[in-house]
Amino acid sequence: MSVRVQAGDFDPAEVLAGFGTGAGAVVTFTGQVRDLDGGGLLRMEIEHYPAMTEPAIAAMVAEARRRWSLSDVLVIHRFGALVPGERIMMVATAARHRAGAFAAAEFLMDYLKSRAPFWKKEITEAGATWVEGKDADEVALGRWG
Repeated sequence: MSVRVQAGDFDPAEVLAGFGTGAGAVVTFTGQVRDLDGGGLLRMEIEHYPAMTEPAIAAMVAEARRRWSLSDVLVIHRFGALVPGERIMMVATAARHRAGAFAAAEFLMDYLKSRAPFWKKEITEAGATWVEGKDADEVALGRWG
């Protein structure tokens, strides 16, 4: 199990080298900073409190491992100033069967989107706006009970 909260970029192929060896299924998802509808995002600034962030994500990883008997899990989430198109996060899960690997990856992505202790600010020519949670993200998280 690995949880990384970092400012720098990562190479998915490099971080996945040797990941999930012996598992029947490996699922990965890499998220990128997306531009605003209509464009105009100069950058997104992501803040976090290190003493809170990694333990909170590690607790969700432990929950995913318990629910789906995962053999390996990797979560990477970046912080700092990121521009559209840059990698922002990655989730990788390994399990004996694909159903567990897919479900665990979705669970972790939903958690990261809705509950992980990150604060995001969108910077445009017009100024800065803090990103608020979306109802759809809460609905997605709610399916996990």
